[in-house]
Amino acid sequence: MNRNWPMLGPYQLFLKVMLIGLAILSLSRMGLVVWQWERVSAVTDIWTMFSQGIRADLIIIALLMSPIVLLAPILINRWVWDYTKWILLIWTVLILTILIFMEVSTPAFIMQYDLRPNRLFVEYLKYPREVSAMLWNGFRTEVILGTMFTMFSTWGLICFLKPKFCDYQLEWPEWKVWLMWPLMIIILVLMIRSSFGHRPANPALFARTSDALVNSMFINSTWSVYFAIYSMKDEEKSSELYGKLSNKDILTTLNKLYPWVPTDEHAKNPTMHFQSASRQREKPLNLVIILEESMGASYVESLGGLPVTPNLDKLKDEGWWFEKLYATGTRSVRGIEAVVSGYLPTPARSVVKLTLSQQNFFTLGGLLKEQGYFTEFIYGGESHFDNMASFFIGNGFESVIDQRDYFNPAFLGSWGVSDEDLFNKTHERISEMNKHNQPFLSFVFTSSNHTPYEYPEDRITPYEEPKQTDNNTVKYADYALGQFIERAKKSDYWENTLFLVVADHTNRVYGDDLVPISGFHIPALILGADIEARKIQTVSSQIDLAPTLLSLMGISAHHPMIGRDLTIESEQNAPGRAIMQFADYFALMKDNEVTILRVDQPAVSGEYDLKKRRMNIIGNADQSAQREALAHVLLPSWLYRERRYSISD
Repeated sequence: MNRNWPMLGPYQLFLKVMLIGLAILSLSRMGLVVWQWERVSAVTDIWTMFSQGIRADLIIIALLMSPIVLLAPILINRWVWDYTKWILLIWTVLILTILIFMEVSTPAFIMQYDLRPNRLFVEYLKYPREVSAMLWNGFRTEVILGTMFTMFSTWGLICFLKPKFCDYQLEWPEWKVWLMWPLMIIILVLMIRSSFGHRPANPALFARTSDALVNSMFINSTWSVYFAIYSMKDEEKSSELYGKLSNKDILTTLNKLYPWVPTDEHAKNPTMHFQSASRQREKPLNLVIILEESMGASYVESLGGLPVTPNLDKLKDEGWWFEKLYATGTRSVRGIEAVVSGYLPTPARSVVKLTLSQQNFFTLGGLLKEQGYFTEFIYGGESHFDNMASFFIGNGFESVIDQRDYFNPAFLGSWGVSDEDLFNKTHERISEMNKHNQPFLSFVFTSSNHTPYEYPEDRITPYEEPKQTDNNTVKYADYALGQFIERAKKSDYWENTLFLVVADHTNRVYGDDLVPISGFHIPALILGADIEARKIQTVSSQIDLAPTLLSLMGISAHHPMIGRDLTIESEQNAPGRAIMQFADYFALMKDNEVTILRVDQPAVSGEYDLKKRRMNIIGNADQSAQREALAHVLLPSWLYRERRYSISD
């Protein structure tokens, strides 16, 4: 091997490892391009894809090789070479195996999330039982083939590289190794920075198209995940990646859109204000919030989706039906923070999982507990998942019901008991509360509609074959919901209880738009008590639900939520707006005008066609639109960081 590039001496080992790494990543990218050719060819060309791809690949290869390059003078000398050559071999095989494993994992991740592996890839590793069950039951073939391919590739790398390292004879004297070493460090630094600018290259630099998936294909999966892990240390200030505004400017800007938001940045809780309920009641209503897992608008026929939610489509004529409601994100915890806390999304993890929000953080549970309500979170799986139990117990919820509290459930799947078991438990709990005239808030989170899509036999006629598909599981989830609502209507608590049925997000966030807005469209329905039938046609967000519920319940209170009370006629007829966080993009949609913030790049403006469900990028956003979007994303980060989104003053 040393005869090939004698001028490089032992450093040629590193060069050849780099070339092998580039070959692995380029072949993987080529496969992805062929697979997604229609989307790739629509927004970029092959030369740009692969030239920029190689640039991104050199960054991660240099990062992975940096430990052995930095230690090269110590490892490469004739006194210890017989031992250190094995260290070099093991490290080389390890880093190349990591590259292979991540690329092998990429297609399945894209099919699920329409992006390369990112921070979600890491976050799920904290829950091995749930994830292993999901992978085995839902992606068994992919797991087996991927594992076999990775193992075979590792064996092949060992066979190929072992003689190259172990048979290599050191001919350079130590002084020559040391003399060459500074040049190697300089080359390594240049590869990692990949830029002569003030900042080194990052994944945002490769976001060159209007298609988020294609942007992620420019880079590689290992770097995507590595950068997500690296960025977590700065997530408290992650929103500032889009730009900066003073705290005063944030509040002043938002006050123009939401007149009820105060403008005193020095207040303990800057957004705290008094909301007077538009519905006056002698006794406020109880509240049951049903958060439906992944039940997006694409499954609801009356919202232009598939006919797999007949019960929900029927119930829509019995209450307030939201026709243009949009989720704030693509994860369950993002839906939880929006619905329960009225909290805006950020590029960081949801506050359900963050440290500073585990106590004294505003939730409906905390507010209603102060009003004498018994507050409870009811779930069918293990409540430690996504840190839910800790968040709820620390922020006003007095009780958490999870999988351990179900005795002899009718069905137990990978993610817990079935939705039928969940609703039976819910009926049991709220019936007991109502029996003792105890006001209650029950936050119910379903889980049946989650990969690997398991549900009881003989409940529904499958929409399609095979049985375990999302369409069939949504149909089952709708069946269980319909059964519960029918039972509730015949119960004593129906007349004094308000019900909200809303999706946390949809699992079909796909599309070649920079932010696939159609994938954020979700159903929501408020019914029960004396709620009349009404269609809410204004564009709205999950953060608008809590203020609206408080008004319908007849509760006037101080709270920090900036969302709109849609019981007020002027708000129903307003143009409306929705807020969406997708990967590294933040979108503010006002009616059909969209402003998208990007990391280290200018904000862009677009128009969303509600009928065609497509967005057309117009160009760079004007300063006013950018400022409004920026205020929405900076506010929650600021309030979280300084613990100023509290239960009360």
